[in-house]
Amino acid sequence: IALVALFRPGPLQSGMVDDFIDRKHGRAQVNYPHPELEPILKPTYGVILYQEQVMQIAQVLAGYTLGQADLLRRAMGKKKPEEMAKQRSIFLEGAERRGVDRDQAAYIFDLMEKFAGYGFNKSHSAAYALIAYQTAWLKAHHPAAFMAAVLSSDMDNTDKIVMFMDECRCMGLAVEPPNINRCDYAFTVSDDNTILYGLGAIKGVGAAALDGILEERRLHGEYRDLLDLCKRIDLRKANRRVLEALIRSGALDVFDDNRARTMALLGSTLQMAERHLRDQAAGQSDLFGAAVGPAPGEAAQCSIAVPEVQPWSDEQRLLGEKETLGLYLTGHPVTRYEKELKAFITARVKDLNPRRDEKVVVAGLIVAMRTMNTKRGERFAFVTLDDGTGRLELAVFAEAYRSYRDLLVKDRLIVVEGTASADEYSGGFRIGVEKIFDINQAREIFAKRLEIDLGRRLVEKSLTHTLAEILAPFREGDCPVWIHCANANARASLALGREWQVHPTDELLHRLEEMAGADDVRVVY
Repeated sequence: IALVALFRPGPLQSGMVDDFIDRKHGRAQVNYPHPELEPILKPTYGVILYQEQVMQIAQVLAGYTLGQADLLRRAMGKKKPEEMAKQRSIFLEGAERRGVDRDQAAYIFDLMEKFAGYGFNKSHSAAYALIAYQTAWLKAHHPAAFMAAVLSSDMDNTDKIVMFMDECRCMGLAVEPPNINRCDYAFTVSDDNTILYGLGAIKGVGAAALDGILEERRLHGEYRDLLDLCKRIDLRKANRRVLEALIRSGALDVFDDNRARTMALLGSTLQMAERHLRDQAAGQSDLFGAAVGPAPGEAAQCSIAVPEVQPWSDEQRLLGEKETLGLYLTGHPVTRYEKELKAFITARVKDLNPRRDEKVVVAGLIVAMRTMNTKRGERFAFVTLDDGTGRLELAVFAEAYRSYRDLLVKDRLIVVEGTASADEYSGGFRIGVEKIFDINQAREIFAKRLEIDLGRRLVEKSLTHTLAEILAPFREGDCPVWIHCANANARASLALGREWQVHPTDELLHRLEEMAGADDVRVVY
């Protein structure tokens, strides 16, 4: 109970907490300002901690009634000078009548006034402590159920969901992606270590649409495919916008994990479902007298031609998750650069254990940033970096902020050079930033060369022409280009001249991979 009252900014900054701890552990002597106050202050080692203690002291020493003591508590909380002067006079007179020395009474009143500014209501502290104990017990013994309830309590607050998901990761809990056939509106538990994502936390999918979808599933079973889903739900509530959000979030991966193909099929599927519903409403039957379409729960016979659609890139897929869920659930944007980053970063965040003032290079996604002004009016920032394995804080002071503020954009991947220092608040460390690069700049700075393996294809004039066209817009960089080629008798490596040095950007690598193949284009560090 005392911990709840003590762990607040006022007591922490006043030195009161240290005094309480030293007295509790016998490192400091416990003193009482007056013998009659020992029964009141003994539970808190002579420290005035609770508002109720202020009221009890006024009753015992100055003869206050309960009502008068409550007025004193309020006056001390509001710190109105005229009211405090009035209360001081009442307290001193009452104490003198009870035989307390006036100077001692004034000293005690000053103590009460000082601690009343930090004092906390004991009944509130007890209630919070009980809740803290109960929730801590649930978190320790039923972690998945506890975190499912916590996640469900703030489903509309994306920032809170992201924070709670990080906590799940730290606790070793798996959070399954949304699934239209397994998940409910709220977050639920699959087993002791697994949480099912709450469909209600998907942006752009309203409660009315989800209620209808979940009720239909409860009554008639799981959905077989996209057409079955569209035929069985109320498309006025679960309209195209809702279905697109479900696709981007991954909730319809149970039908086809190629989200691009599901999205491409959506238009024609909706048309077929709407025609089916119109025919049903008109009582139309087929030649054999059977009702059009399968009964609920039966397999939907889909006559829609399934197109060959290239799956979304990892970047597109993760962007869809970010837009609908507020976080990256099935991967992380850093993952696609993992092999490259290993060549020049010190370590991933979870493996980083720097010595004080050690120079480090780290990379990650900017997930949060707060900016402030110095006393001289200069801007600086604290940036939270996430690399998929953990998070750390960057301190971007005024000079670095002026130089690199254009790169400090949320959800951008950056590479940072800086110096590690202890973070007294978190008990970990933070990085004092010296240089910041985006991934293209970092690649150009740290790369030794760009290699393209053309094998026997270099003899093809069209290929050499195409290669020159691809490289041309990216020339005048600092990265040398080497071409590997071969024939039946020999292999050779050709280093292009300085005029063909390039900026090795994502776009250049993508174009070269389309021409030569992903395995035949590499950056050497």
